[in-house]
Amino acid sequence: MLIATGIVALLFGIVYAGQLVSVVNMPLAQRLGLQERPSAADPLFTRLEANTARWDLAVLWTMPATGVLMLWGHPAWPFAALVAGGVYIDAAGREAAKWLGLRAARVGVGTPREGRLYLAALAAMAAAGLLVIGVALGALA
Repeated sequence: MLIATGIVALLFGIVYAGQLVSVVNMPLAQRLGLQERPSAADPLFTRLEANTARWDLAVLWTMPATGVLMLWGHPAWPFAALVAGGVYIDAAGREAAKWLGLRAARVGVGTPREGRLYLAALAAMAAAGLLVIGVALGALA
């Protein structure tokens, strides 16, 4: 279970890479589908997403780093997993609340398809957070 969870955690480095692209080149991130297209998103939402991407660079590295520690069997992995899991659950919930609030206020937040993908990605982030926390708590018990 530890190896499988470590692989899942390591794969969430994709989220980190996506946010890195968003920080370095937002138009490229939009063309790649990592961010909402400008034609479907209000400039306010695009600005919020750019700022979120910058913050995410500071905190989302914790999940792939946890994956590396899990795969190496490093004794610190359970503590890293608790931190990374909390970060991912918080980020997913906060982003979903932001998106739903903006959509309710009729701010353009992308196409319906982009919205479904966005919410699915956030649900996956939250699930990964819960998974690593559960595995860590099991190891610490």
